[in-house]
Amino acid sequence: MGKTRNVSLDTVVTEFILLGLAHPRNLRVLLSLVFFTIYILTQLGNLLILLTVWADPKLHARPMYILLAVLSFLDMWLFSVTVPRIILSFTPASKAMPFGGCVAQLYFFHFLGSTQCFLYTLMAYDRYLAICRPLHYPVLMNGRLCTILVTGAWVAGSIHGSIQVILTFRLPYCGPNEVDYFFCDIPAVLRLACADTTVNELVTFVDIGVVAASCFMLILLSYANIVHAVLKMSTADGRRRAFSTCGSHLTVVTVYYVPCIFIYLRAGSKSPLDGAVAVFYTVVTPLLNPIIYTLRNQDVKSALKRITMGRGATSEHK
Repeated sequence: MGKTRNVSLDTVVTEFILLGLAHPRNLRVLLSLVFFTIYILTQLGNLLILLTVWADPKLHARPMYILLAVLSFLDMWLFSVTVPRIILSFTPASKAMPFGGCVAQLYFFHFLGSTQCFLYTLMAYDRYLAICRPLHYPVLMNGRLCTILVTGAWVAGSIHGSIQVILTFRLPYCGPNEVDYFFCDIPAVLRLACADTTVNELVTFVDIGVVAASCFMLILLSYANIVHAVLKMSTADGRRRAFSTCGSHLTVVTVYYVPCIFIYLRAGSKSPLDGAVAVFYTVVTPLLNPIIYTLRNQDVKSALKRITMGRGATSEHK
């Protein structure tokens, strides 16, 4: 349940101190290098997918790969919201974040994160139509409809982020100002509020936890239908390609949704495990996305070969 503290107008918080991840002091340099390497590899991997989809006509003409490019774009920005702060926490630099910076970080994390949540659902719907209703797919999922659905996901994500920010920062914060987390997220910030947080915790449970769980169930339902349709395919090669494509998506979805649901369905939790789980879906999942979608996706690998061979041929011609 929520809690209440007496508010003193003389001690209004103007900045938050992010305590970061618990870690041995003698491993600071190593950890900062590890997270910096992960950051660079993730950004380069997602940039590679973006450029491949943009450069290959066969990919950017298909809704599946338009959605994949949007996912990569989201991952790049979402990763930049949290990981630089993690790296900073391992350095002697100040851990203070202005109040406005905390507001902005919480907004963009939930705006981009919820947009990604909706996008995963759209990707599952796209695969369901392509495999279960192949004859109607060009009509049901064309470029125009794909653009409308993606725009809707961005708008819904923006509304979600705005609601969370308004509800979180309508509360007074009068101290202490130490956020026991590696970024400004709802559960960690609410613990510092000098007012009853029951309504906020309920909204967090419904608006984040239940919505995420519902999207996850819709995705699982889509894939249950896909598996049923794939098993009825007459050719082994068709089954293999369908399972390969869908397996990549389902792997990424699972490692994103399960930790997310674990955290936000337990908004009042103070478990030290929450930080480790949050690192998994904010750091590990964006790193896995480009790896899974490039190594397990035959179309993307073929497109990379075509682009590479095309450039090689151009160089030789010159």
